[in-house]
Amino acid sequence: MPKSVAAAVSVIVLATSSAFAETEAPAAIDPAAEGSVSVDDGLAAFSRIYEVTRHPRCVNCHVGADHVPMWYGDANGPARPHGMNINAGESRIGAETLICSTCHRTSKTLESAPHAPPRAALDWQLPPVEFEWFGRTAAEICAQLSDPLRNGGRDWVGLAEHLIDDAGHLGFVLWGWQPGSGRDPAPYSLQEHVEDVLAWGMAGQPCPTE
Repeated sequence: MPKSVAAAVSVIVLATSSAFAETEAPAAIDPAAEGSVSVDDGLAAFSRIYEVTRHPRCVNCHVGADHVPMWYGDANGPARPHGMNINAGESRIGAETLICSTCHRTSKTLESAPHAPPRAALDWQLPPVEFEWFGRTAAEICAQLSDPLRNGGRDWVGLAEHLIDDAGHLGFVLWGWQPGSGRDPAPYSLQEHVEDVLAWGMAGQPCPTE
């Protein structure tokens, strides 16, 4: 991790076991640090960010306006639509057809029995259509993440804080690294992912050209 990233954010304590221990909000993420990471290092950080966004634990729910979540086993696929003809509808929670919480129960733990639907402490739902990642290139996802109109109104600091806040609520972000039931977790770790988002932001949010 670049020293500037280490200086800009305090250590975020994350559990390495199946239970979530503690998450500390950043003590200081200094926007003045922007530019303190080289463009090359920022692009390398985004390459790792893209690995996370295209992994099944993340991309399965980041789908477009057809509102159909995906089932996508391990990182090598193959991808296929969610079973049982599930469509989350414009509500993104399945209110129009079969509500997600019918199977995806809200729970105080991320653990689920083998072959049972995954769960989190938040009501299960798809992210907004604007957050579509499925089938998108690295350049397209980078442009989306760096655009406040398509990322929930966040700058790079806000993106890092969103990851930390969601994890602190046993939400979908943390679940990506603790999916249970033999599912492959997202690559790297949540700690490393937050550090990559910060490094990418400090480099000026550079995007790949292809």
